[in-house]
Amino acid sequence: MLSAWITLAAAISTSLIGQVLLKAGASGSVAAETGFLDQLFRWQTIIGLGAYGGAALLYIIALRKIPMSVALPCTAASYVVIAVIGWAVFGESLGAQKLAAIGLISAGVLLLATTA
Repeated sequence: MLSAWITLAAAISTSLIGQVLLKAGASGSVAAETGFLDQLFRWQTIIGLGAYGGAALLYIIALRKIPMSVALPCTAASYVVIAVIGWAVFGESLGAQKLAAIGLISAGVLLLATTA
């Protein structure tokens, strides 16, 4: 069962990498000056989409042992990490309301993960 949780954590991590790469592909002066197709074929976007595909495969493997009613809500942990990465790397705001929401999400994921 531990290997299923490790696989789920790998799926979540791979998805996070994909999200960061997709944001990087959508950001910057190059993306702002070009069209959607140019943005779509930036290396960050292509690798980010590949990471999402890999994350989906890992998630499927994790679902063999972890109930979907537990596994899917646990992926909400990525919301917490992405909010912090968005703030630290991309300069996105992280005010009191977002921090409170992150706390609630974290508590919910922890509570749910311990019920499995």
